Amino acid sequence: MINEPLIEIKNLSKEFAIEKNFFGIPKKKLKAVSDFSLNIDRGECVSIVGESGCGKSTTARLILKLIKPDSGEVKFQGENILKLDAADLRVVRKDMQMVFQNPFSSLDPRFKIYDSIAEPMRVHKVMNEKQIKERVSELLKLVELDDSFIDKYPHQCSGGQNQRISIARALALNPKFIIADEAVSALDVQVQWKILHLIDKIRNELGISFLFIAHNLAVVKYIADRVAVMYLGEIVELGTKEEIFSNPQHPYTKALISSAPVPDPHQRNREKIFLEGEIPKATDIPPGCPFHTRCPIAEARCMQEKPLLEKKAAGQQAACLLV
Repeated sequence: MINEPLIEIKNLSKEFAIEKNFFGIPKKKLKAVSDFSLNIDRGECVSIVGESGCGKSTTARLILKLIKPDSGEVKFQGENILKLDAADLRVVRKDMQMVFQNPFSSLDPRFKIYDSIAEPMRVHKVMNEKQIKERVSELLKLVELDDSFIDKYPHQCSGGQNQRISIARALALNPKFIIADEAVSALDVQVQWKILHLIDKIRNELGISFLFIAHNLAVVKYIADRVAVMYLGEIVELGTKEEIFSNPQHPYTKALISSAPVPDPHQRNREKIFLEGEIPKATDIPPGCPFHTRCPIAEARCMQEKPLLEKKAAGQQAACLLV
């Protein structure tokens, strides 16, 4: 199908047992991700945004089957990768790559930069050593670095340079889909925007689909086509970037946007929404709407009735009973 999404995620869920009894049976479970569903089109950049601990990174690892989900499915080009055996999954993984938050920990300190970028091509045996050498040089140029980095080690490079190298490694096998998990949050602001510009340029030139995970709304507003807002392991609002930022529907989304710093002195006195109370523990999620304990507009029914993610405005979905 021409219009078939590249990635189709349906009802993805994951719990972790954090306390077990004498017989090894879980006494307490942490709900990390619950009924997560999302489609990503070819060449599209979808961003997941939310507070720390909301399940963003766990979702990323579930999608790539780095963690085995409890239920749900992840279809890549129409095939459910969660049902693939190790050999078939290895083939699919060439098309699905990941860029992690901290480039210093994701690059092997014992490897020279050349070997870090060359490793995927050697593992999958897609090129001979001469072709790999040419490809490494080509990839360094693509991420705006030169061949002088080939013989360097990660500790000899800056954070921004190492993240460029991580991106080059992710591109080595010509993937169709890349997950960037907080890929710029460990960098200073000036370097962040250079890396964002690089990712956007690569996406437009190569047509790669991205799932971009972030907590910085300014970053999301720059890079994303669509935005999924997560709270306690669930999507509470989904829509285009323009819709989310100009007309947020869910109270949590409104609070996130209102609290984000704006570099405009004329908006210094704009109305802000302050959320009271702590985020409920993922081991003890309240009944009804998970957000009702902090919601400024919650009513009695919010404490008992769980809202579904439904269409609330043109192209926008939100999980709220009161919208």
